[in-house]
Parts: sequence; C-alpha cells; structure tokens
Amino acid sequence: MGFRFREWKIYKDARQFRQDVRQHVVSKMPKSEKFELVSQLKRALDSIILNIAEGSYRVTDKDFAHFLSQAQGSLSEVVSCLDICLDDGYITNDELEEYEIKAESLAKQLMSFGKSLRQSL
Repeated sequence: MGFRFREWKIYKDARQFRQDVRQHVVSKMPKSEKFELVSQLKRALDSIILNIAEGSYRVTDKDFAHFLSQAQGSLSEVVSCLDICLDDGYITNDELEEYEIKAESLAKQLMSFGKSLRQSL
C-alpha cells in the first residue's frame, strides 16, 4: 500500500518548508531557547505535515478538511514564531520575508485543498 499524500505538491512543499526553517532558523538560535521557542517552532513545523498525512486517510472529506484546517493553524503558529525570532534578533527582515512568502504559498494550497473538499460535500 502506498501513501498517497507523499505524491501531493502540498505535502512536498510543507516538508521542504520544514527543512528550510529547521536548517536556517532553528540552527541559529541560542541553546537558551532549546526548551522554549525552538521546541514550539519544531512542533508547529512537524504538525503541518503530520496533519496533512493523517487527514489524507480519513473516511470523509469533512474530516480531511478539518485536518487541513489544523495544518493551517500550525502554519500560522510557525509564522508567529518567526515574528518572535525577528523581534529577538535571531533572523533578519529579509529572512522573515523569505519564509513569509513560502508560508503564504502553503496557506493558499491548504485553503484551496480544504475548500475543494468542503465543496464536494
């Protein structure tokens, strides 16, 4: 049995976003943030892809749309964490803008996918 979510652009993009943020933001943060902001950011990043995957095998489109909504909430949490990273001097304005563009692309994909599922009800 294959895992259909692995074929979807949204899943691939979410994985790449996760990897980019972990590699270029989390790695720069001080050890003092390990159990606070770093932990929160990692959980939110993971939650995006985990919700896409978990929702993909729900019985109804309504249930799946709920998981996409959860992924959207986690994405918003990541953006808020990035705002905190900017405020605390861990990233620059240019870096924040780069990740905001990627986050907006993911948000549009999540909203569009969820909307198409809700319209099929």
